[in-house]
Amino acid sequence: MNRRKFLRNSSGATAGTVIVNSLPSFLRFQDISGKPKKSKFSHRLPKSDTHYKATSGYVEDEPVAEYTWAPDKAYEDFMDMKFGIRLHWGIYSNTQKEASWPFLKMSLNERNAYEELYKAWDPVGFDADEWTDFFVDSGAKMFSFTSKHHDGFSMFDTKTRVRSHANWLAPGGTKMEDCDVAYSIMETPFKRDVVKELCDAAHKKGLKIDLYFSHPDWYDTDFRPYNYHPLQVPDAATLAVLGKDRRSEMEESEKRFGESGPVIVPNPDPREVNRMMKRHRAQLEELVTRYGKIDMVCLDQWLGPTVWPQLRETMLYLRKLRPDVMYRARGIGNYGDCYTPEGFVPGSKENSDVPWFVIYPLGETFSYDPHPDKYKGSKWIVDNLIDSVAKGGNFMAAIGPDGNGKFHPKAIEQLRQTGAWLRVNGEGIYATRAREGELWKEGEQVRFTRSKDNKTVYGFSLEWPGDQLVLQSVKPKERSKIYLMGSNTPLKWIYDSSGGLVIELPTELIAKMSKAGKLAYGFKIEV
Repeated sequence: MNRRKFLRNSSGATAGTVIVNSLPSFLRFQDISGKPKKSKFSHRLPKSDTHYKATSGYVEDEPVAEYTWAPDKAYEDFMDMKFGIRLHWGIYSNTQKEASWPFLKMSLNERNAYEELYKAWDPVGFDADEWTDFFVDSGAKMFSFTSKHHDGFSMFDTKTRVRSHANWLAPGGTKMEDCDVAYSIMETPFKRDVVKELCDAAHKKGLKIDLYFSHPDWYDTDFRPYNYHPLQVPDAATLAVLGKDRRSEMEESEKRFGESGPVIVPNPDPREVNRMMKRHRAQLEELVTRYGKIDMVCLDQWLGPTVWPQLRETMLYLRKLRPDVMYRARGIGNYGDCYTPEGFVPGSKENSDVPWFVIYPLGETFSYDPHPDKYKGSKWIVDNLIDSVAKGGNFMAAIGPDGNGKFHPKAIEQLRQTGAWLRVNGEGIYATRAREGELWKEGEQVRFTRSKDNKTVYGFSLEWPGDQLVLQSVKPKERSKIYLMGSNTPLKWIYDSSGGLVIELPTELIAKMSKAGKLAYGFKIEV
């Protein structure tokens, strides 16, 4: 079937209607009117967000009455973290390509070879303590790890089983075949639960944990056709509609699949859909209950309108199991706790009043990048971190280890330089808040944060300002001491209402600073 047609075709009595109505009672959602429990934090995603737009046609903006978000303390802890490291690691790391997405454009022979890679994977270079020591040395307060990406390979000891997968090279063309595998790290020669080892090491070092989990699963054929699954069906437009804009939907589909297009197979039946949603829920339950305290779950992508009622029930169930877990909003709209701008820092402080965490690759892609010249530098990390925090958000630098579990030397070098800078300037970053209104910046080079008690303003100049730093929006208290962070010598300053605050900067100050200290310049001011 032509790749354009699979997005348009839909029978009159859609498969989606049959599937939803055929669900057992424990997977059905009962509509209840009313409003959810109030919180002092906003739960409204920016309407410009791609994932919000993709689900806004069927995920209700106002969550159901019995739904509760994470408690306010979890939100405060989230807003205190400020800096973290995002990790993509899976069998795709053996290919040194982008995580999962290239699979959709592979030939059938290449897909078959990819899904056999795990049988020989033995990443003996992985050391959870070494990784987490590196995160701490980099100044990170958290990390996010891909427990399962779109390709369906689980990096943890899941007890769930895949019951059907694609035989890409079956005689006569691709066929769905019965199987009984976990498709996980425990079925590799390595046979170690990577998620458990990382969580255990993180708990010892006080790092907060964010476990990434992809809604779609491209290995398990029960998950067809939801969200760019390589197996699509005649009723894909009904089952897995990608939002309100069908033209954008088709353009996005062509970009993901390329000219080869997806493989078209029959619609899923009720048994397959029930099995899919039970496994989806069971894996999320495993992640939030088996590894000690988990602070966040980083959901990704979405499933579609016909199974949204079941996914909503899953979220209600997970909230009862672990009420304090923060959930990324992808695939669940305003049921989510946090928003994640990806590959950009919002230009405006008011881009979103939902707690947010920028995710930005340090190399060219989110997974392992073998090219040293592609790593953006510690100066880039620090500038984006300061900019994010000044606007009220957090910042994650994304890296990936190679197939053996080792990070690129450039990634290590640049993140450790960032950690050295944060050991001097971290007081003005961690557990701070944004100033009111437009007071988060002055010009292009100066950003501000403040202490929670509003007694201290921290000014950051992204470049050395010269002999003087002039600030128009900061009024020190009388006889206030102003410091360049990292120096114990108070700086001379004057203030008047017309000229603002003028801080004198002796030339010997910069001469004494380390290379890492010169990434950006932080000033502590009592106000």
